[in-house]
Amino acid sequence: MKFGMRKPSVKRSLKARTTGRVKRSVKRKVVPGYGKKGMGWVRNPKKAAYNKVYKKTTFSFWDLFK
Repeated sequence: MKFGMRKPSVKRSLKARTTGRVKRSVKRKVVPGYGKKGMGWVRNPKKAAYNKVYKKTTFSFWDLFK
């Protein structure tokens, strides 16, 4: 498990900012449970638990400027 600052990734940051609203809305209509709160715990509880701890123990480079 990582503690401290996450290494910034320009590629992932760009991907997250450019994923279109239309694509998300289509997935929401086609895939049941997409974008619903708490679905991670239903589909993969082990990964959801890891992600919850990871989010609490690490911080982003951009959090330094907040």
